[in-house]
Amino acid sequence: MITMKELSIEQIEEIKLLFFNIFSNKPWNDDWSDSAQLHQYIEDLIGNNNSLSFGLFDDDKLIGLSLGYVMHWCAGTEYYIFEFCIETERQGEGLGTDFLSRIEKYAKNKKITHIFLQTERTVPAYHFYQKNGFSEIKDHVSLFKFFR
Repeated sequence: MITMKELSIEQIEEIKLLFFNIFSNKPWNDDWSDSAQLHQYIEDLIGNNNSLSFGLFDDDKLIGLSLGYVMHWCAGTEYYIFEFCIETERQGEGLGTDFLSRIEKYAKNKKITHIFLQTERTVPAYHFYQKNGFSEIKDHVSLFKFFR
């Protein structure tokens, strides 16, 4: 049975394992070989007062993640998703769409007015989010500065 549950810091090891298995492979190929950095990143996302993270479970097995924050913005309260994923082997089964639908229902019940997320145009997730009703903010740009 597929269920959605809020996640907590106590589940960090299970979260890290799923996250690593998904994002260390195609199409992302992120280098999460530094386990301390991975631990800190996941802790940053799920260990704060405004954290809001969900797990999608098939019986007791974690198969999906939505890791983010609740942010209070002038346009309303938003759920900012930093990481969203479904176990690689389970992608294409409609689980991601179902997961987003469950999150949206939860958010509406909590008076959250919108969901905000970022992704890359070159990965399949971009089209997945568009298919699920997300649209680009035309005047928005992400900027990055790397220090060496």
